[in-house]
This record gives sequence, structure tokens and C-alpha cells, in this order.
Amino acid sequence: MKKILVTGGAGYIGSHTVVELAQAGFEPVIIDDFRNSKESVLSGLRDILGRDVPFHRIDCGDAEALRGVLRAEGNIEGVIHFAAFKAVGESVQKPLAYFRNNVGSLLTLLEVLPEFGVENLVFSSSCTVYGNPDALPVRETTPTKPASSPYGRTKQMCEDIIHDAAGAPGNRLHSILLRYFNPIGAHASARIGELPLGVPNNLIPFVTQTAAGLREKLTIFGNDYDTPDGTNIRDYIHVVDLAKAHIAAVQRLLDRTAPEVVETFNVGTGHGNTVLEVVQTFERATGQKVNYSIGPRRPGDVPAIYADATKVAEVLGFKTETSLADSLASAWKWQLSLAK
Repeated sequence: MKKILVTGGAGYIGSHTVVELAQAGFEPVIIDDFRNSKESVLSGLRDILGRDVPFHRIDCGDAEALRGVLRAEGNIEGVIHFAAFKAVGESVQKPLAYFRNNVGSLLTLLEVLPEFGVENLVFSSSCTVYGNPDALPVRETTPTKPASSPYGRTKQMCEDIIHDAAGAPGNRLHSILLRYFNPIGAHASARIGELPLGVPNNLIPFVTQTAAGLREKLTIFGNDYDTPDGTNIRDYIHVVDLAKAHIAAVQRLLDRTAPEVVETFNVGTGHGNTVLEVVQTFERATGQKVNYSIGPRRPGDVPAIYADATKVAEVLGFKTETSLADSLASAWKWQLSLAK
């Protein structure tokens, strides 16, 4: 089995991708320092896969520690780089931490990987690179505008760094940049899912925690946007669907079928839902009421964004399979499992 190093592999998207990698016949190797995840995720992965996944507790921004992992494992065929801070709102409050962690860890990878002959990289990017777009849906060719948050700026910077590195003499690294939209939901087993530390920064865990009585109420940030009901529009994709896009990306890199050394793909459903639509769909899908109120707009949020998913379908053969209602039902099943 070909080994794929997964940085941030105990995180939300990372852990689901580890499952899909293993089930597709790859050997995932996890790097994580549990800065934004929990060790219990490893137990969940063991329950799903029936075996332990190779794991190294390091900060992937630590070059010497990363070299130690690559020496120990040997024959790494590619890397999926998830390890990053990921909350728009938090990045406004802690911009320097976001730049240091998100940009710094990528620089370390790009410096160290060539030393070990690793030539394939899937990078976890984001729709935030588009800023506040002039037209929807956004395509990969949509011009990127100034990001609305430090988080978005880190993703723009990282994409630029990868392109610049690809143009350097002697470069052998081939990369695919996956621009995610909004991952939601959990694995069908309810053994892994979104597991925020402290107060959630993302919508869905706040919805499920409110429905479970762990939070008094959900605050919806603004209802005066130029959208059908005044609340933000986002493209919500089930996390397992998103994980499967990474398998297609890894395979494309290994097959060397790409005409360019860096390719970019949007990974979303191709349509958007307002925050209120998501809350109402959750209530219908689960039978649970969500106590919510309207608050002021949150710094860093754009009014609306959703994907044109044509390219990822045509080139990678990837299409989402899970409905919004089923995605939200899986998130609720995961929430209930946490109480056991």
C-alpha cells in the first residue's frame, strides 16, 4: 500500500480523509499535535477501520521533527496538508497566530519534502481566497479579491507560495489545491465527527450543541445581508464527500495525468443555503428545535459564496452525494454519541 502522510490527520476533515484513504487501499500516516483535536479521534479511527493508523505526535511546523517522521516511515508517496487553524472569526482576534501556524507549517513542508523525494502534495485551501466575489457561483478562474479575514489571507498566501515554489528551478513537487466550501456532518458510524475545542466557531456544531442543551442559544450573525432571508449564504458539503475528493486528487497526482504542476479545484455542492435554511432543515431532519436569535454581523464574513463545481466533476470525476438534510442528521447523530 502506498503511504500518504496526513498532517492534521486527527482533525475534522483529516480524520474522515484518513478513513477514505485506508478504504481506498492507501496507508495513511497521521501527524498531529492535538492543538486543535483530541486523542479520542484515534480510537474512533480504530473502531471504523479495525486497526490502528500509524501516528506521530509532532508539530508539522517543526522541521527536525518532520524529518524524523519521514526517516522513520520511509517511502512516503504524497502528503495531504490539513494542519492549520481554521476559524474565520478567531483569525480576526488572533491574526499573528494564524500567519505563524498556517503559513509557517507549509513553508516547513516545502523545505523538507524534497529532501526525502516526496513529490506529491494536496493542499487544504478554502473558498475564502475569493474574498467577497462580484458574481456567483465562483469558478476556479474567478479573480481572488482581498480576503475578508486573516484566515483567508493565509490561504491566499499559501496558494501563492506553492505556485512560486513550483516555478523554482529543479522543482519536482506536483500539487493540487482544493478550495473547500463549508464541510458539515459526520461519519455514518458516529465514531468521528466535528469536535471543536471550547465554544464552536462553526455553525453546525453550535446548532447541535444548542439543540442538545449545551448552549443556551445560537446567535445568527446578521439578517440584513442581500440574500433571500437576510442571512449569509454558504455551500455546505458533507465531510465524507469532501474526504473522497482528496482520494481523487491523490490518485491524479500519482498517475501524473495533470498538464500542470499545480492544479486548483473548487470542492462544494454547487449551490448555497442561507443560515436560516440550514437551521430549519436541521429542525425538520432531526425533530429538534433550535433556540436562536439574531445578532450583529460578524467581522470577516462575506454575504454569500458557493461553488461552481463543474471542473472537479469533469476532471476528478467527483460529485457530492449527500443531501443537506442527511448531512445535518449525521451531525446530530454524532452529537448524541458524545453524550454516551
